[in-house]
Amino acid sequence: MIIMLKSEKIKEAEKLAKLIEKYPVIGILSIHKMPGRQLQQIKQMLAGKAMIKVAKKTVIEHAFEKSKNPGIKKLEGVLEKEVALLLSSANPFKLYSDVNKIKSPASAKAGDKALKDIEIKAGPTDLMPGPAITALQKGGLKTKVDAGKIAIMADKIVCKAGDVINSDLATVFTMLKLQPMEISLNVVAILEQGVVYDKSVLAIDEEQYARDVSNAITAMTNVSVFIGYPVRETIELMLQKAYREMKALGIEANLLEKDVIEDLIAKAEREANSIKNAANI
Repeated sequence: MIIMLKSEKIKEAEKLAKLIEKYPVIGILSIHKMPGRQLQQIKQMLAGKAMIKVAKKTVIEHAFEKSKNPGIKKLEGVLEKEVALLLSSANPFKLYSDVNKIKSPASAKAGDKALKDIEIKAGPTDLMPGPAITALQKGGLKTKVDAGKIAIMADKIVCKAGDVINSDLATVFTMLKLQPMEISLNVVAILEQGVVYDKSVLAIDEEQYARDVSNAITAMTNVSVFIGYPVRETIELMLQKAYREMKALGIEANLLEKDVIEDLIAKAEREANSIKNAANI
């Protein structure tokens, strides 16, 4: 692929190519409709874990051409119009998890779907009486005038999780300077050692994964003990099982060994009491 760029764009692409060679893990982020302010906040939150480089798609493609990373061109197929590069040394799955957990507050627009219940708390506002009262009441809020400013009289859940935010509520959020929505980065794919992991592979349910690992360990332990195959993780359990079985056999066979002598005495006492009770002695 031959890409024609102006000289300043070529320099930018060359710098980007050097960064690509510096980091072993390269991700593609979709930043479509991502406000610049929120992107900067997320960049700061990722400091020390990853670097985000925003560039035009053509610049990124040229950087891929210049890069000596042998697998980088595999990411060309997932490049979108508005993208950024995610550069890191972290494990791809850990990196995806860390990025996905970062949420930045954002304003709500009419038509947005609420991610959770949105509650407006009672209390004073900076709004002057007038048309603002009508707007707040349209949003379902009870208001009053206190010390020359509008005050909200009671807490109110104005939107349930999953509901679509209407224009009246969007106006209320803007007036009250609330940011009830959350924005996160959209990781499209991550490249490591020539392997491209897309979102469907990276999006692991960590709680379910932990449960699966725990269940697998339990199953492995049971099989190892059941078939008598000793490994470091099960040898202690197997010795305990063998000891219990040895004691049971010793008691059953009335073997006078130090490990079972107390159990034999207790057994004899129980049998004697049983005979005594049966004979009414």
